[in-house]
Amino acid sequence: MAAPGITVYGCARDEAELFCELAPRFGVMPTLTEAAVTEANVELALGDRCISVGHKTPITNPTLRALGRAGVRYLSTRSIGNDHIDVRYAESLGICVEGVTYSPDSVADYTLMLMLMAVRHAKSVIGRADTHDFRLNDVRGKELRDLTVGVVGTGRIGSAVVDRLRGFGGRVLTHDNRPQDLAGHVRLDELLEQSDIVTLHTPLTADTHHLLDRRRIEQMKQGAVIVNTGRGALLDTEALVSALENGSLGGAALDVLEGEEGVFYADLRNRPVVSTPLLRLQGMPNVLISPHTAYYTDHAVRDMVENTLTNCLRYESRNRRG
Repeated sequence: MAAPGITVYGCARDEAELFCELAPRFGVMPTLTEAAVTEANVELALGDRCISVGHKTPITNPTLRALGRAGVRYLSTRSIGNDHIDVRYAESLGICVEGVTYSPDSVADYTLMLMLMAVRHAKSVIGRADTHDFRLNDVRGKELRDLTVGVVGTGRIGSAVVDRLRGFGGRVLTHDNRPQDLAGHVRLDELLEQSDIVTLHTPLTADTHHLLDRRRIEQMKQGAVIVNTGRGALLDTEALVSALENGSLGGAALDVLEGEEGVFYADLRNRPVVSTPLLRLQGMPNVLISPHTAYYTDHAVRDMVENTLTNCLRYESRNRRG
């Protein structure tokens, strides 16, 4: 029997090296392209029932239709979330969509780093030192053991964040629509009212879009900090900017942002940035922005590639049995 094939779209150089290393061990024949999947390049997948896509580019419904016509029946996204794909529409075309799991430690570690940077005012401290201003900051930092941290979403990543926070000795509150056996589980409103730091780790769905909207941001403690390493649209960006500008929030640390598509992962050093909210946020001394990089570790990327190949083989195995 011929080895099953998989077409890998949006394949970065480091991912390509891993696919070339690992695919022979799995008995899979990969076709690799740096281009994101579009209607114009679905022919690359002809003959392959499985494809893999990245999380950086939304997949349009016309592209899904073209994939279906090309014979694609299984789409593995190299991400935990699948908000860049209309999953129900894909399923109506006979295309099964699944994400991959990867080390939750990548995002959990990064989340703790952002928390610590935010409460120690790292942006302004490092910025001043870079200009050779070595005076103490005007505002003292805070210690995590003295703070209450609210973790919204207690899946694999949120739970890993909770595990790390225990080592700092502070109070931890959690909220999840499907609460797990974690101490400190409370209603979302209660978490927002009591937390000095709120960190978001829930999937982006129609129900969680703008989970922190203007009303909920106004419920938060004076001077609280928001950390978001989940998805940008969990936060109402305009409401966030207003709360930061009027001083009701003490800061934000964001690895994801509404409207990041076409901005994050692009080299814009010689081109204008047209995202007004991004520019407003970057101009604030109490806001940290990074370009959706929390997941990006050696371990996590290897997990993504391995689990993409595993997903493909599992689908092919199920399909043969069917």
